[in-house]
Amino acid sequence: MREQLRAANTRRQWLLGFTLLELMMVIGLIGVLLGIALPRYADYRDRMKVADAVRDIGVIAAKLSMYGLDNKGFPDSLAQIGWTQPDPWGNPYQYLSMADATVGQKRKDRALHPLNSDFDLYSMGPDGRSVPPLTAQASQDDIIRANDGAFIGKASDY
Repeated sequence: MREQLRAANTRRQWLLGFTLLELMMVIGLIGVLLGIALPRYADYRDRMKVADAVRDIGVIAAKLSMYGLDNKGFPDSLAQIGWTQPDPWGNPYQYLSMADATVGQKRKDRALHPLNSDFDLYSMGPDGRSVPPLTAQASQDDIIRANDGAFIGKASDY
Protein backbone atom coordinates (compact mmCIF):
# COMPACT_ATOMS: atom_id res chain seq x y z
CA MET A 1 0.00 0.00 0.00
CA ARG A 2 2.82 2.35 0.87
CA GLU A 3 4.48 1.53 -2.44
CA GLN A 4 1.33 2.47 -4.32
CA LEU A 5 0.99 5.78 -2.41
CA ARG A 6 4.62 6.64 -3.01
CA ALA A 7 4.31 5.85 -6.77
CA ALA A 8 1.10 7.92 -7.03
CA ASN A 9 2.76 10.79 -5.14
CA THR A 10 5.77 10.72 -7.48
CA ARG A 11 3.52 10.70 -10.56
CA ARG A 12 1.50 13.61 -9.17
CA GLN A 13 4.66 15.68 -8.50
CA TRP A 14 5.95 14.97 -11.99
CA LEU A 15 2.68 16.06 -13.54
CA LEU A 16 2.33 19.23 -11.44
CA GLY A 17 5.43 21.19 -12.39
CA PHE A 18 8.74 21.71 -14.11
CA THR A 19 12.10 21.40 -12.51
CA LEU A 20 14.20 24.54 -12.16
CA LEU A 21 16.55 23.31 -14.89
CA GLU A 22 13.69 22.81 -17.37
CA LEU A 23 12.31 26.26 -16.61
CA MET A 24 15.74 27.88 -17.10
CA MET A 25 16.18 26.08 -20.42
CA VAL A 26 12.81 27.34 -21.71
CA ILE A 27 13.58 30.91 -20.62
CA GLY A 28 17.00 30.69 -22.29
CA LEU A 29 15.47 29.42 -25.53
CA ILE A 30 12.92 32.23 -25.53
CA GLY A 31 15.75 34.73 -24.96
CA VAL A 32 17.74 33.39 -27.91
CA LEU A 33 14.69 33.52 -30.19
CA LEU A 34 13.94 37.10 -29.14
CA GLY A 35 17.57 38.04 -29.67
CA ILE A 36 17.29 36.87 -33.28
CA ALA A 37 13.77 38.11 -34.03
CA LEU A 38 13.82 41.66 -32.61
CA PRO A 39 16.76 43.03 -34.67
CA ARG A 40 15.31 41.50 -37.84
CA TYR A 41 11.95 43.09 -37.10
CA ALA A 42 13.60 46.49 -36.53
CA ASP A 43 15.46 46.16 -39.87
CA TYR A 44 12.20 45.23 -41.58
CA ARG A 45 10.46 48.31 -40.13
CA ASP A 46 13.32 50.55 -41.31
CA ARG A 47 13.15 49.10 -44.84
CA MET A 48 9.37 49.63 -44.91
CA LYS A 49 9.75 53.27 -43.86
CA VAL A 50 12.28 53.84 -46.64
CA ALA A 51 9.92 52.16 -49.13
CA ASP A 52 7.05 54.38 -47.92
CA ALA A 53 9.18 57.50 -48.38
CA VAL A 54 10.22 56.39 -51.90
CA ARG A 55 6.58 55.80 -52.81
CA ASP A 56 5.50 59.17 -51.36
CA ILE A 57 8.23 61.02 -53.23
CA GLY A 58 7.12 59.36 -56.47
CA VAL A 59 3.51 60.43 -55.87
CA ILE A 60 4.51 63.98 -54.92
CA ALA A 61 6.78 64.25 -57.98
CA ALA A 62 3.92 63.16 -60.24
CA LYS A 63 1.62 65.77 -58.67
CA LEU A 64 4.29 68.45 -59.05
CA SER A 65 4.78 67.52 -62.72
CA MET A 66 1.04 67.71 -63.36
CA TYR A 67 0.92 71.10 -61.62
CA GLY A 68 3.89 72.27 -63.70
CA LEU A 69 2.19 71.27 -66.95
CA ASP A 70 -1.11 72.90 -66.00
CA ASN A 71 0.39 76.15 -64.67
CA LYS A 72 3.56 76.51 -66.78
CA GLY A 73 5.75 76.37 -63.69
CA PHE A 74 6.19 74.57 -60.40
CA PRO A 75 4.51 75.69 -57.16
CA ASP A 76 6.25 77.52 -54.33
CA SER A 77 5.36 74.86 -51.75
CA LEU A 78 3.89 71.38 -51.44
CA ALA A 79 0.78 72.88 -49.83
CA GLN A 80 -0.19 74.27 -53.25
CA ILE A 81 -0.63 70.72 -54.57
CA GLY A 82 -2.43 69.66 -51.41
CA TRP A 83 0.36 67.60 -49.82
CA THR A 84 0.54 68.02 -46.05
CA GLN A 85 1.43 64.46 -45.00
CA PRO A 86 4.80 64.13 -43.23
CA ASP A 87 7.42 61.55 -44.14
CA PRO A 88 7.44 58.17 -42.29
CA TRP A 89 9.67 59.68 -39.55
CA GLY A 90 7.27 62.57 -38.88
CA ASN A 91 9.23 65.31 -40.68
CA PRO A 92 7.88 67.39 -43.56
CA TYR A 93 9.08 66.53 -47.07
CA GLN A 94 11.54 69.11 -48.39
CA TYR A 95 10.79 70.79 -51.72
CA LEU A 96 12.60 73.45 -53.73
CA SER A 97 11.70 74.69 -57.19
CA MET A 98 14.85 75.25 -59.27
CA ALA A 99 13.34 78.34 -60.91
CA ASP A 100 13.91 80.45 -57.79
CA ALA A 101 16.79 78.54 -56.19
CA THR A 102 20.26 79.92 -55.69
CA VAL A 103 23.34 77.79 -56.25
CA GLY A 104 23.81 77.33 -52.48
CA GLN A 105 20.25 76.03 -52.01
CA LYS A 106 20.45 73.31 -54.66
CA ARG A 107 21.29 69.78 -53.50
CA LYS A 108 24.50 68.47 -55.04
CA ASP A 109 25.93 65.05 -55.85
CA ARG A 110 29.46 63.87 -55.07
CA ALA A 111 30.87 65.86 -58.00
CA LEU A 112 29.01 68.94 -56.71
CA HIS A 113 26.60 69.02 -59.64
CA PRO A 114 22.92 69.81 -58.90
CA LEU A 115 20.80 66.66 -58.52
CA ASN A 116 17.86 67.96 -60.54
CA SER A 117 17.09 70.67 -63.08
CA ASP A 118 13.35 70.96 -62.39
CA PHE A 119 12.86 70.66 -58.59
CA ASP A 120 14.42 69.07 -55.52
CA LEU A 121 12.25 66.78 -53.43
CA TYR A 122 13.49 64.68 -50.52
CA SER A 123 12.90 63.34 -47.04
CA MET A 124 15.47 64.14 -44.36
CA GLY A 125 15.41 60.49 -43.27
CA PRO A 126 15.42 59.01 -39.76
CA ASP A 127 17.75 61.61 -38.22
CA GLY A 128 15.71 64.59 -39.47
CA ARG A 129 18.87 66.45 -40.54
CA SER A 130 20.15 67.34 -43.99
CA VAL A 131 22.52 69.67 -45.83
CA PRO A 132 22.76 70.34 -49.61
CA PRO A 133 25.82 68.21 -50.54
CA LEU A 134 25.12 64.47 -50.41
CA THR A 135 28.67 63.83 -49.26
CA ALA A 136 27.88 65.28 -45.81
CA GLN A 137 27.16 62.74 -43.06
CA ALA A 138 23.82 64.42 -42.22
CA SER A 139 22.58 63.74 -45.77
CA GLN A 140 23.58 60.08 -46.11
CA ASP A 141 20.26 58.73 -44.76
CA ASP A 142 18.07 61.11 -46.80
CA ILE A 143 15.59 59.67 -49.29
CA ILE A 144 16.16 61.73 -52.44
CA ARG A 145 14.85 62.28 -55.94
CA ALA A 146 17.74 62.76 -58.40
CA ASN A 147 18.40 62.94 -62.15
CA ASP A 148 15.02 64.63 -62.66
CA GLY A 149 13.20 61.61 -61.25
CA ALA A 150 15.28 58.81 -62.77
CA PHE A 151 16.51 57.89 -59.27
CA ILE A 152 14.49 57.81 -56.04
CA GLY A 153 16.13 56.20 -53.04
CA LYS A 154 18.64 56.57 -50.21
CA ALA A 155 21.30 59.20 -50.77
CA SER A 156 23.99 56.70 -49.74
CA ASP A 157 22.92 54.47 -52.68
CA TYR A 158 23.15 57.29 -55.25
